[in-house]
Amino acid sequence: MIDKLMMSLQFPFVRYALIVGVLIALCSSLLGVTLVLKRFSFIGDGLSHVAFGAMSIAEVLELTNNMLIVLPTTILCAILLLRSGKNAKIKGDAAVAMISVGALAFGYLLMNIFSTSSNLTGDVCSTLFGSTSILTLTQAEVWICAILSVVVVVIYILFYNKIFAVTFDEDFAKATGIQADLYNLMIAVVIAVIIVLAMNLVGSLLISALVIFPALSTMRIFRSFRSVTICSAILSVFCALSGLVVSIAAGTPVGSTIVAADVLMFFICQIIGAVKGGIRV
Repeated sequence: MIDKLMMSLQFPFVRYALIVGVLIALCSSLLGVTLVLKRFSFIGDGLSHVAFGAMSIAEVLELTNNMLIVLPTTILCAILLLRSGKNAKIKGDAAVAMISVGALAFGYLLMNIFSTSSNLTGDVCSTLFGSTSILTLTQAEVWICAILSVVVVVIYILFYNKIFAVTFDEDFAKATGIQADLYNLMIAVVIAVIIVLAMNLVGSLLISALVIFPALSTMRIFRSFRSVTICSAILSVFCALSGLVVSIAAGTPVGSTIVAADVLMFFICQIIGAVKGGIRV
């Protein structure tokens, strides 16, 4: 298995997959802590389905660069879902469910009606579960992912204190002069970018795992926001790297293997938290 892995690393697309996997895991874990604490964990799943629907539209229109539709559409839906208006007639979880199911059904319907592929089932499976898309990245896509990942990390570091305030007490943040609506908008845009990037890694149906599991795992052990955020990033990168390596060496599906690594680490952290008496429910 080790010989197979070393031989695989000689191919550029394998190195591209490892680089992109690490970058996406890092970005998704940073915002994951905020989403879990704001009770918006399921938004990753909803936005990934929106991205799937937008990708279907891009394929029907035969666009060479589907980012022209996928990214703006996902950002718009993220803003609508995370907006702070408390007078909305359809509240958070119901809105996420409606958009998630509607976009997924609409996207699959379009792919069936206007399909030009001889293997529609395989294409849909790859998009939903990330079976092979991470191993077909081009150098240009890797550069795009790297640039967007750096932007996400820089934004998070620069506005860390504001994100912290908005995460824990939005009303108090507004009272102290922080423009909470602006930072909610920024969080929504960043989340949308992460979701679009992560589709190549684990697919539409498994994106929530990258967002939720690292945050929940580290919350079993640590209590401070800073500690949870830092350790969540480290754990997420480790699980993504481990999942990719195992997938390449053993020939298992990439997305499912990464999520399995995240689930395994969650139970390990649960045990460690129980031993230390640091479990938080």
